[in-house]
Amino acid sequence: MKVISGKYKGRVLEGFDIAGTRPTMDRVKESLFGMIQGYLNEAVVLDLFSGSGNLGIEALSEGAKICYFVDKNKKASQTIKRNLDKILCDDYFLFSLDYQEALKKFSLDSLKFDIIFLDPPYKTDFVSKSILLIDKYQLLACDGILVCESDTEERIKYPDNFTVVKKKKYGDKWVVILRQV
Repeated sequence: MKVISGKYKGRVLEGFDIAGTRPTMDRVKESLFGMIQGYLNEAVVLDLFSGSGNLGIEALSEGAKICYFVDKNKKASQTIKRNLDKILCDDYFLFSLDYQEALKKFSLDSLKFDIIFLDPPYKTDFVSKSILLIDKYQLLACDGILVCESDTEERIKYPDNFTVVKKKKYGDKWVVILRQV
């Protein structure tokens, strides 16, 4: 797994072997970042369910100002930290928290995000639950987007005040980009 473009292009990222996780493959990541290119410059990013930090690191490489990484798994958090140390990046905050605790904390801290990546373990309803909390806590900045990944499009449920900007199927995964209306 490599950083595909930007200031960290070509850097190899460490992955890990934890049940229920799977990094976004480079070809999918390249297409995904092509779809959101116009949102990246100076963006405040949240990589919820970070895993290896692959998506957040790519966002930082392509011009995001700062990224908040969240993963409750200690092994995943250690991997994210090693990957960030490897690329000599310090434009981040790393939290080893459950996604619900993290979203509540960000609300209490009055944070707003331009891009939120939602790539939880497949076969869960965490995408839909996350979207409801993001909406409830008003964590998405004006003109911000949610980048959702899931094994089925049906798992990506969202309230009526969100609309699909783009969606695409890659093998066994769906990528759906949402924004508030």
